Amino acid sequence: MANDLNRTALLGRLTRDPELKSTNGGQHFCRFTLANGYKKKQGESYADAVNFIDCVAFGKTAEAIHKYV
Repeated sequence: MANDLNRTALLGRLTRDPELKSTNGGQHFCRFTLANGYKKKQGESYADAVNFIDCVAFGKTAEAIHKYV
């Protein structure tokens, strides 16, 4: 079943410091937002545009993001 999982790689800049919290059960999670820039065509020229992507990581991944990112 491990082959049935989808993977996504996101590249961007953090909009603020990652925020580490924990659930009532003690599991850590980390919330952060990535800003991803791209060129958008407007008529015959291109303009800069930005997507803001809200992300949540859990467990040891969340702790690593909070500590190193």
